[in-house]
Amino acid sequence: MALYDAVTMDEVWTLMEAQSARSLVFDVEPLVAIWGTDTVTLDSGVVETLRRLGRVPGREVVLFSTNSARRPTVLPGLPDARVGYRSSAVKPLRTKEYRDLPRPGLVVGDQLATDGALAWRLGFDFVHYHPPRDWIPPGPRLMMALGELLRPLLFRAA
Repeated sequence: MALYDAVTMDEVWTLMEAQSARSLVFDVEPLVAIWGTDTVTLDSGVVETLRRLGRVPGREVVLFSTNSARRPTVLPGLPDARVGYRSSAVKPLRTKEYRDLPRPGLVVGDQLATDGALAWRLGFDFVHYHPPRDWIPPGPRLMMALGELLRPLLFRAA
């Protein structure tokens, strides 16, 4: 399992495209929609993310996963891939829903303590996005600081 750090969304996409993962587990906040935004923003973020994921080679499954309760109005499809959405996912504690995903897999998210630990539990690589600090609400900012303590325990540098 490898950890890849990205400080821009362009870097996130470059890293994803380079991995040839069959399964992509994509965190929702802040990668698809920023924290606290409305359903319209979430819907358009899902559409745009799927549009870009259409160019990612080898993907068979795309799963959006969030610990929040928010859900898009409609979940569009993607040619040649299964698309799913898990709200209230309780990452990284619940893994049953992810166990049958094709390997190799890749989790993309901003939190080592949730997204990174989920990747580690599944044996997937992890793209760790570092959003601009001024975007991050206090709760996620504290979780990020605590998650950094897990970095040397869960991952080797790529």
